[in-house]
Amino acid sequence: MTLIDRYAVFGCPIKHSKSPRIHKIFAEQTGQALEYSAQEVSAEQFPAAVAAFFAVGGKGLNCTIPLKELAWAYADVKTERACTAKSVNTLALQANGSILGDNTDGIGLVTDLIGNHAITLAGSRILILGAGGASRGIIAPILEQSAHSIVIANRTVDKAIELAAEFHARGSITGCGFSDLKNRQFDLIINATSTSLSGQLPPLPEALLVHNGVCYDLAYSTEPTAFVLWGQDNQALKSLDGLGMLVEQAAEAFFIWRGIRPETRPVIELLNAERTI
Repeated sequence: MTLIDRYAVFGCPIKHSKSPRIHKIFAEQTGQALEYSAQEVSAEQFPAAVAAFFAVGGKGLNCTIPLKELAWAYADVKTERACTAKSVNTLALQANGSILGDNTDGIGLVTDLIGNHAITLAGSRILILGAGGASRGIIAPILEQSAHSIVIANRTVDKAIELAAEFHARGSITGCGFSDLKNRQFDLIINATSTSLSGQLPPLPEALLVHNGVCYDLAYSTEPTAFVLWGQDNQALKSLDGLGMLVEQAAEAFFIWRGIRPETRPVIELLNAERTI
């Protein structure tokens, strides 16, 4: 009897996750035999749940809110991008039994922005809303694209300043509060908070987005998120949610686990088409 390799995504909440569907399509597309499930796991349950998953033959895990920093701490070995982010969204069982931690969020976002939407990051002035784990995973990959500058804005100003300080050697990056954004403009605004899913937004001043600027919400939903709607109201050239990033980061995780890279565009097109039905 051949056992099918098992994978899963852990998070809380997790019912909305499209990851099982995405990885099922990837597996069919590439001829890989595997099983991928979604499991609701709280921060308190995380260490025991991960240990139990790998103990019964699990091969790899994705970790989402609020588990990414816990996953970073759990991993025995970490990739360079995971070490940079201090946040892990992908765990992989290695041949020697150790657990590798990686972060595919940043490459997923950059691939979606540049490859799928033809958005230029080089020379761009970028604002990131929020200074949590979601922000950590995307800062270094954005700076690697020769962005002009990044500003991190957060309700707790000290947290934004501290996060920016961690990356200052990689490029021009500063942290501030939302009230400090007045009279400033950005080419790209990225919402790295989860607030817009509940219809809430930080206090954003008017004229924050340049003419033909772009808005991108890391969160995704069947209906436009509050931040996507804000971008539309502020005449963004493009106001996007994170569905493409979700698929792209999943493809990177799939490659880490299986050594084969699936095609993402057909999956993104399928999921987008289903949102309009």
